[in-house]
Amino acid sequence: MAQRTTADETLPREELAAYFTDLAAEFERGDEEVTVPVGNKNVSLDPPHNIDLSVEVVERSSMLRGNRETIEIELSWKP
Repeated sequence: MAQRTTADETLPREELAAYFTDLAAEFERGDEEVTVPVGNKNVSLDPPHNIDLSVEVVERSSMLRGNRETIEIELSWKP
């Protein structure tokens, strides 16, 4: 059974950078458990030493809708 916790937010660049800095610090600690804040909830995970990373960048240009850029970052592993 899969449990999914999601949250969508709009953050200023500084707060976004702080979120990634805090997340990086969780992984750098080297503890078995990593706590990930998702909205108003904290999710505890048990990542191994090696983690799969996938980064996708999409740049769209549309005359009617304007330009849109997205970055998708995915970390995955088997505990």
